[in-house]
Amino acid sequence: MKVLANDGISAKAKSELESQGVEVSTDHVEQSSLIDTLNEVGYAGILVRSATKVRKDIIDSCPNLRFIGRGGVGMDNIDVEYAREQGKVVFNTPAASSQSVAELVMAHLFAMSRSLHSSYREMPNRGESEFKALKKAYAKGIELRGKTLGIVGFGRIGNAVAQYALGCGMNVIGTDRMGESREVTVQLPMGGPEVKIEVPLIPLAELLAKADAITFHVPAQADGSPVLDAEGVASMKPGSMLVNTARGGTVDESAVHQAVNSGHLRAAALDVFVGEPNPNPVILQAPGLALTPHIGAATLEAQDRIGDELVERILELR
Repeated sequence: MKVLANDGISAKAKSELESQGVEVSTDHVEQSSLIDTLNEVGYAGILVRSATKVRKDIIDSCPNLRFIGRGGVGMDNIDVEYAREQGKVVFNTPAASSQSVAELVMAHLFAMSRSLHSSYREMPNRGESEFKALKKAYAKGIELRGKTLGIVGFGRIGNAVAQYALGCGMNVIGTDRMGESREVTVQLPMGGPEVKIEVPLIPLAELLAKADAITFHVPAQADGSPVLDAEGVASMKPGSMLVNTARGGTVDESAVHQAVNSGHLRAAALDVFVGEPNPNPVILQAPGLALTPHIGAATLEAQDRIGDELVERILELR
């Protein structure tokens, strides 16, 4: 069996697959050349992250392709239902990256609460000559303890975020399509006793008005519309913070930018963008935004866990 890991795979997973007789290539193939390469080499499977798209044209043009694996959670870059209708096996690794994404969310929240995202930019250029002015400018930080975090989408990642936030002393509320509450298990310290906390699920409009910070963990909408549109941004609690590590377009980037500029929002953090890998330069240059290049699952530990899940699924298909 030959497999193309077009967006990479952990060295451990590659080694394990090859030890089981599976040939794995990690040479990245440009989207425009994928069909020719898959057919010429005779790949039985392709593994992708968020960069490579596997649409109907590839599915129809590559009869030898038996499976499509997504290293990560969201599969909006794959025509999943169509592929399955054509007899292809499609799978992802939903549990592997939850902790890593949750830690990035918390990192952004801590950074924005103390304006670190702005201070990091200013200190190298102005620290020597304007130290006192910068000290005054960044002397209005806030603490997360006691603040309310709203989690939009309470699946695996939302639950992992809740564990960290509750452990930091935050109040947590959520919104989701199913249920009225979620039981979150907090273990403090590692290996210590477990504490179970019931998190209420409330309507999105109520959450927007109550939360001091909001984080999004929902799939892309089928019609491409934002979960949080301009009206939703305007209804957020004044001085609150926003984090989007879900998908580009989950929130209205322009409305978020304007809300930060006007002072309605304290700050906003984006790890995902409309038009990736070519985000809007206006968004990239906005001083009030904390920005990262889609690295929610990009930890060594998460990549190993993703690799382990991929190996297990691939070996089942031999």
